[in-house]
Amino acid sequence: MEDTKNKSYFHALKISPAMNFKQLIFVSFCLFFFQQTFAQRNYKGYNFLGIQGGITFFDIQTDDLVTKQKEGFTAGFTTRGAFRNDFDLVYGISFHSSSLGVEGSSLLGTDTQDIGYTIQGAQINFLGSYNIIVKHLSIEFGPVFNINGKMKLDKDEYENYVLTGYNTLTAKDIQEISRFNARLAGGLTAGLEHFRISAQYQYGLTNMLGGLNGKNLENEDFKGHSSTIILAGVIYF
Repeated sequence: MEDTKNKSYFHALKISPAMNFKQLIFVSFCLFFFQQTFAQRNYKGYNFLGIQGGITFFDIQTDDLVTKQKEGFTAGFTTRGAFRNDFDLVYGISFHSSSLGVEGSSLLGTDTQDIGYTIQGAQINFLGSYNIIVKHLSIEFGPVFNINGKMKLDKDEYENYVLTGYNTLTAKDIQEISRFNARLAGGLTAGLEHFRISAQYQYGLTNMLGGLNGKNLENEDFKGHSSTIILAGVIYF
């Protein structure tokens, strides 16, 4: 009975990537409409549209795998608008390609590698921003919702490498991670009115490795939370 429930649950998660991206874009436009409406009511209001891009440093915090942080990239659209007093609202949609290393060895144990994986996806964020110096320096915090594909092996030649700490779990076995994850973000932005640089940290609130459970793997209780540092630049129009 429990196996049937698990199979139904994971099957429900496997909706098409196209539908996921459409939903992200729809939500982003809804947030944009909300902020534009509010800005019109605030005579001191300002509302900037922007393009952002930067590098990411991604890892999964887990006791079940030996991981290594690697670099990736992100790019997308963002908007910033006056909300009330010293607070702005910031939201946007971005696309990312994150990389990660997981330690494993050949079947004979003679070759140990940090096996490379790539995770591609998209996310929306909806952040509150406290202005230390209006239009120049602010602290930002809030939720991020992430939809991603599988954790894809960079090189098929390592697919049968056994992961460190296991006897039969191979590199190809851990690709089907959870496709939806919620994160909490916090960071700092600084710069000019129409150009800023930002440093942000995102911590995963949901179990990113949960999609591996119920797969009859050597480990039946994977747990792991994403950990992402983002260094980016934003141009506002």
